[in-house]
Amino acid sequence: MVMLSVHVKKTQFMIKSIYFNIKLYFSTGHERTLLAKKNVAISILLRGLSIVLGYIIVPITIDYVNPTQYGVWLTLSSVISWFTFFDIGLSNGLKNKIAENNALGNFGDSKVYVSTTYAILTILSSVIFIAFFVINYFVNWNQVLNAPVIKGESLNNLALVLFGLFCLQFVLQTINTILIASHAVFKSSFITLIGQFVSLVVIFLLSKTVSGSLVIMVLVLSGAPLLVNFIASIFYFENEYQHLKPALKYVNFKYAKNLLSVGGIFFLVQIGGLIIFQTDNIVITQLFGPSYVTTFNLIYKLFFAVSMGFAIVMGPFWSAFTDAYHKNDLSWIKGVFKKMYKYWFYCIGLILVILLSSPFIIKIWVGNNIIIPYSLSISMAIYTIGFCWMLIHSSLLNGIGKIKVQLYLYIGSAIINIPLAIVLGNFFGLAGVTASNIVVLLVMCPVLYVQSKKIINGTAKGVWNT
Repeated sequence: MVMLSVHVKKTQFMIKSIYFNIKLYFSTGHERTLLAKKNVAISILLRGLSIVLGYIIVPITIDYVNPTQYGVWLTLSSVISWFTFFDIGLSNGLKNKIAENNALGNFGDSKVYVSTTYAILTILSSVIFIAFFVINYFVNWNQVLNAPVIKGESLNNLALVLFGLFCLQFVLQTINTILIASHAVFKSSFITLIGQFVSLVVIFLLSKTVSGSLVIMVLVLSGAPLLVNFIASIFYFENEYQHLKPALKYVNFKYAKNLLSVGGIFFLVQIGGLIIFQTDNIVITQLFGPSYVTTFNLIYKLFFAVSMGFAIVMGPFWSAFTDAYHKNDLSWIKGVFKKMYKYWFYCIGLILVILLSSPFIIKIWVGNNIIIPYSLSISMAIYTIGFCWMLIHSSLLNGIGKIKVQLYLYIGSAIINIPLAIVLGNFFGLAGVTASNIVVLLVMCPVLYVQSKKIINGTAKGVWNT
């Protein structure tokens, strides 16, 4: 009894100690840091659940259709998602403007910026959808995707439905931009989680009751998150963010120039990033066929957990960097960078663990139906390490609007990426496609590191300060 009592007291002491340290962690530090800690902690929990749901939904969806059809969906959705980048940088421009106005106390303009952004995005999405509606009639998607004819399915109809949903996302995703700019990243993460949960429940019920259909799958996987986004927009604008609620009377297209002064460069950077990081599926389907897209995306999703986790940590700091820079608080930014470098080393350790255990994880996850080449796992691990390193520096540079160096890097990299992916893919298979992205990161990461250091130290001049 005495030993049991001592053990209980030790356990109680340990619990109290852990509670005290957690409470101390979230109650000490700069106000900006405390807000970031709150966002990171809650977002890690929500995005962690979101990642788990994403893993669960993959085998269910593959069973609902089949690996080839799932590969067709992945490739088509990745191609059409390119058009979401055609917001001409408005979302990122809005994010920086709201954060900047909050830092300087200029709250009156934010509502005009929000209303104007919604108006421009609505016009853009309408024009783009009409153009796609016409062009889609002349496109042979089976040939573009190197996909077989699927009985009872028209890829042109599928593309039209999917594109229509993406156009709606074009507008509705603005609420996430507003939440992130207002230092409420965790609320955006919650919206994503609910959307995925609804998709999972519906696709699971469909897999048990009806035969597989690509169109129905698209409506569920793309439509459910949109519905959640729409409801969330109404909720937040009617409550906590009523001061930013968009209205026609606040639309002022003169403000578009301010949004696009930085947003326009963001747009070009996004296009470069699109070509570099979002064309792998189309290259793979042309070189090897749609079923290999499924193989590639399984290992991508496995390592995506790490890059997503790191992106969650960096997410709140975009607007925090904006705030700190406009208040000339460079010492705070230096402190954040020291911590981020330490977290990056932790990520490397986690990536190596995933790499070593990936064959067993894949087998448990999707069974023996899909074989992942280990060379692909190695190349994806290296890519993830480089991508996380780039996130540290791009978050600062994006937050303070110093992105011309990124623009030049993305333009140059975009020119060589697809030809390089094709050449390396032909030589090394799926791993070669990922290797082309690694080559790009080997060029970009050191340059962005140098620029970030110059800005933090106050020595950035010329192109380094643009």
